[in-house]
Amino acid sequence: MDTSLLILIGAACLILGMVAAYLYLNSKNNARVREADQHVVDAKAHAERITTDAKRDAESARKTALVEAREEILQLRKEQEAEERKRKGDLQVLENRIMQREESLDRRSDSLDRKEHQLSSLQGQLDRRKNEVDALYGRQLSELERISALTREDAHEELLDKVRAEVIRDEAQILRDSEQRVRAQADKTAREIVSTAIQRCAADQAGEITVTSVHIPSDDLKGRIIGREGRNIRTFEQVSGVSLVIDDTPETVVLSSFDPVRRETARVALENLIADGRIHPARIEEMYRKAERLVSERVQEAGEQAAYDAGIHDLHPELVKTLGALRYRTSFGQNVLQHSAQVSALCGIMASELGLDAMPAKRAGLLHDLGKAIDHEIEGPHAILGADLCRRHGERPEIVHAVEAHHADVDPSTVLDVLVQAADAISAARPGARRESAENYIKRLEKLEEISNAHAGVERTYAMQAGRELHVMVEPEKISDAEAVVLAHDIAQQIEDEMEYPGQVRVVVIRESRAIDIAK
Repeated sequence: MDTSLLILIGAACLILGMVAAYLYLNSKNNARVREADQHVVDAKAHAERITTDAKRDAESARKTALVEAREEILQLRKEQEAEERKRKGDLQVLENRIMQREESLDRRSDSLDRKEHQLSSLQGQLDRRKNEVDALYGRQLSELERISALTREDAHEELLDKVRAEVIRDEAQILRDSEQRVRAQADKTAREIVSTAIQRCAADQAGEITVTSVHIPSDDLKGRIIGREGRNIRTFEQVSGVSLVIDDTPETVVLSSFDPVRRETARVALENLIADGRIHPARIEEMYRKAERLVSERVQEAGEQAAYDAGIHDLHPELVKTLGALRYRTSFGQNVLQHSAQVSALCGIMASELGLDAMPAKRAGLLHDLGKAIDHEIEGPHAILGADLCRRHGERPEIVHAVEAHHADVDPSTVLDVLVQAADAISAARPGARRESAENYIKRLEKLEEISNAHAGVERTYAMQAGRELHVMVEPEKISDAEAVVLAHDIAQQIEDEMEYPGQVRVVVIRESRAIDIAK
């Protein structure tokens, strides 16, 4: 078949198929439209039925709600009326109470007015009575002054004296009780610490004194020492800086100087010259230089040994040298270097007993009298001089302050300060530690008695036990038992403030009252 014919036939079939499909679909859609219209009609009918039922139900609910609302309104109205009646009753009660209170206030006001009137009347009577009492008091006061022969001021003074006596008595009682309580514990602890320190520190009681006199084999040497026209003695004094005294004392010459090291150097040089026998200016200078080197070595060795014995190894070389110079310095016959070593040991022991570090205490004790090595060259208290020397050579502030405060030139402020003070007093006060001239000893005893006798009521005073105990006899009619306690405290305080003494002074006030009668 021809191709074009086939195409035409196919196209025609396709068109016929499309027309058939259209016709089929159109008929199906019409059926659906009719069915939908029927559904709409049914829905409208159902909606009308629902609307009718809803209107009927709403009308019934409205009528029911209206009935319930009317009943509720009636109930609320009844409750409101009942509450109103209750409020009116409460207001009536309150009104009655207020009226009763007003009546009570009116009655009280009337009563107060009456009392005010009475008080005014009583005030007038009191004023009159007061005037009468004042007048009577004045007359009685005048009569008492006339009878007692005392003015008001005198009576006031007498009363004050009586009160003052009672206060003194109370003060004495308080002071006695306080001292007993404190001493009960403090004395026991202090004795234990001090006794332990003394027992553990053994030292010579009296130190050697600086030798100031030189023995010579015969008096013929005195002329040789003086030399032709005095040239030998002049050379010796110029080189050494020490005065050489040659007098009538047999086989003895005396060296005099405030510098103990110079005096010791001169002594060594003079002894070497006497042993050598060749005494002339050149030999004097040579011997003095040798003695100077020898003494300087001894000073250095003494300082190093003292520091080593105390366990101190970092002292400045100048402090070691100055410390060694104390070997030739004495105080009341006590060698100052030995005293310093002993104070160092005592400080260390007491610090250990108190649970403190012993090394700073030993260091302060060793250096405390350092100023005595230079006090002949510089003016001032040796404690201040020693503290300045320590400060210049890098000692710690607490060590410097302890050195400075050991004689109370400044107030002690630390335990270390008090330890050095205590150890210094113990070392100086041990029996035989110091020698004292008879003149100074007598002056000290006289000063003790003078301080005591200056107090009112003291009859006699006796200094006992080399000035370490003061017995004060008082007049019993002038000094009571309570005042005796205060007197002992005042005398002890004055001795502390005005005197310097080794150790401590015990003040004992004795009040004796005797009543004597005779049976016949």
